[in-house]
Amino acid sequence: MKIQLIGAVILLTPLLLHAGIQPPARAQGDETAPKNGFRAEFITDLNDLQKKCMGLANAVPADKYNWRPGQGVRSISEVYTHMAGGTYYLATFLGQQPPAGLPKDIEAITDKPRVMAELQKSFEYIRALIRKTSDADLDKPVSVLGSPTTVRGVYVMILNHLHEHLGQSVAYARMNKVVPPWSR
Repeated sequence: MKIQLIGAVILLTPLLLHAGIQPPARAQGDETAPKNGFRAEFITDLNDLQKKCMGLANAVPADKYNWRPGQGVRSISEVYTHMAGGTYYLATFLGQQPPAGLPKDIEAITDKPRVMAELQKSFEYIRALIRKTSDADLDKPVSVLGSPTTVRGVYVMILNHLHEHLGQSVAYARMNKVVPPWSR
């Protein structure tokens, strides 16, 4: 039985890695990163999201950052800055304040380097925040717009929000003939 299990792991590992499913990764030399559990899984997912979002944001030409699929719909730059702003907003339900110096209307930023810088900062912000959150704190009750949840629930909302808008960004990029870097 033990040999069969080891064989299955050996056979499945390349398939899982090819599909993008990886064990939680810690930065080399970073002993503060959680090794397992929800926080480690969150950081693994966040790292993948960050790589994809930043890679796609970089691949889109600067002259396309004001493109929008229709009137009244977010532009490419607005989607990326909305992702950053949404991360900060959702963190307020954890009792956190947005970082000092955050532009009042982050979605008004349209310059590609500034958009990418704000998006990068938001990933660093939430990564630092989850590292400071203890496993015990994850089950603490909080309320989001009158709906009860937990600290963990807010972190899940943050990931869901980022994933949703990554998908939107992929559609926008493809409409502009930009292939996501990870699918080339």
